[in-house]
Amino acid sequence: MSHDLFEAAKAAMAKAYAPYSRFPVGAAIRTADGKVFAGANIEVASYPEGWCAETTALGHFVMGGGGRIAEVAVIAERMPKVTPCGGCRQRLAEFAGPETKVHLCDATGVVETVTMGDLLPYGFRADLLK
Repeated sequence: MSHDLFEAAKAAMAKAYAPYSRFPVGAAIRTADGKVFAGANIEVASYPEGWCAETTALGHFVMGGGGRIAEVAVIAERMPKVTPCGGCRQRLAEFAGPETKVHLCDATGVVETVTMGDLLPYGFRADLLK
């Protein structure tokens, strides 16, 4: 993973709006053509409503033209090796393959790299819905 994807996730985490959980998270997505999209978690007063960092990054990704996800980085201020939640795993899988790398980070960099297939071995598949 390029250091810039980790840095994009870390910079996004610094913009998180997490006054209720006090659990800032940042995520960054790199497309197959090299574009990077980042996002932070955003909470609202009707907690636990709001959205995850990965969901915010996916919104930027889709609005930026979408494509195929090549790799993802996720970081949380208070938890080393944070993984995307179950819902975000399925959202990411919509645009990524089972081989897509997911980098789990702490404040200093990547701690572990897994694949989408590792994180979501039995996810819903769009081809079965057609």
